[in-house]
Amino acid sequence: MSADTIFAPATASGRAGVAVIRISGPKTGKALTRLGIAPPEPRMLTRAKIHDPSTREVLDDALVVWFPHPRSFTGEDVAELHVHGGPAVLDGILAALNTVGGLRPAEPGEFTRRAFEAGKLDLTQAEALADLVDAETRAQAKQALRQMGGALKTLYTDWRERLIKSLAHLEAVIDFPDEDLPEETTQRLWGEVETLEQDIARHLADQGRGERLRDGVRVAIVGPPNAGKSSLLNLLAKRDAAIVSETAGTTRDVIEVHLDLAGYPVLVADTAGLRTTDDAVEGEGVKRATQRAKDADLIVALFDGATYPERDPVTLDLIAAPSDADVLVAVNKADLLDQAREQELDVADAWKSTHFISVRDGFGIDLMLAKLTEKVAALCDTGFAAPLTRARHRRALEDCTAALARARAAGLPELAAEDLRLAARALGRVTGHVDVEDLLDVVFSDFCIGK
Repeated sequence: MSADTIFAPATASGRAGVAVIRISGPKTGKALTRLGIAPPEPRMLTRAKIHDPSTREVLDDALVVWFPHPRSFTGEDVAELHVHGGPAVLDGILAALNTVGGLRPAEPGEFTRRAFEAGKLDLTQAEALADLVDAETRAQAKQALRQMGGALKTLYTDWRERLIKSLAHLEAVIDFPDEDLPEETTQRLWGEVETLEQDIARHLADQGRGERLRDGVRVAIVGPPNAGKSSLLNLLAKRDAAIVSETAGTTRDVIEVHLDLAGYPVLVADTAGLRTTDDAVEGEGVKRATQRAKDADLIVALFDGATYPERDPVTLDLIAAPSDADVLVAVNKADLLDQAREQELDVADAWKSTHFISVRDGFGIDLMLAKLTEKVAALCDTGFAAPLTRARHRRALEDCTAALARARAAGLPELAAEDLRLAARALGRVTGHVDVEDLLDVVFSDFCIGK
């Protein structure tokens, strides 16, 4: 455990009714005393006046909570000062703490890192805490809460224990070759290894849904110029995020907005109109639009109702090309159509019913949004209580399954045992059991100060 005692605001900067300052370390009690506060009853919110250590001037009339070690978030002595949230009050108390010997401001993520090092939580739970702080939608928060509650920790720990048990049986076979261990022992061992490999493979075959929920579903609106793509983006964003003009080629770069769609995070991109052009800048915009469509999880192909039933061939070619992205087809300017509202757009492979909409008068928008929400939910629904949420987890599990496959194919038990050890270490890296020193700076670098 570090000898330093650290402090930092645990709430965002700016004017607020209440701000929280957290202190953690062996000199937390000393810090309270220097502020003129006698450590109160543990875990009891107590009113106290905070004084400047030098002048004894009252800095604030606040509430204090005292968490003596080891029953605290970090496993150290911890105190929280619940003070009035004005910048002057906060700055004065932080300046006072900075004069106490042995105290220093906390680094980003340092409180959570100390909690990990004290065994209060594993790496998956620490990462979940960061995800919970960063969550912008209810679905993101629910996923982070499940992981913070130990869903991934329990799953990966169980797999590692099963693997270590199999490794122990194999090493018994190696170490005691003259003991005539039952044949079924070896058969059962490899059966368990194969079952574990299959369990992890199913966990990996989630099409990145947990990571997509954490990072946001990428939606690209594509179509010919003047189909109403920018108007649709503005409608979804409920603000003028993109310039709307009847002049073709107005949108030349990708414009992206973040949305909360029924609790799911969505990144919607308005792209340049798809057409052949001699304008170098517009041509670059078309190139970027095509690439954004290829990278998207979901494509909204928007056709121009003013030219219906004629369809833009460039857009048709783009959405007909092989892709992992789902497609939602819509025809805008339905107010200009006669009977076309009840028709379907005849597209190659006949994927889905077309949504006839009018961004101008709102016709069909609710139905299209309902379908868009349904598709987004399907892209995020893992079907697992503990989905993969980070590329780091995926790489470690892929290393694990590769080692398990090598172990089952190894000709010598000594080689198989080494691969099982490598598989166990790969699982341990996810939760922080082994090889974590090089990971810690990376894991905690994205945390906010005070967490």
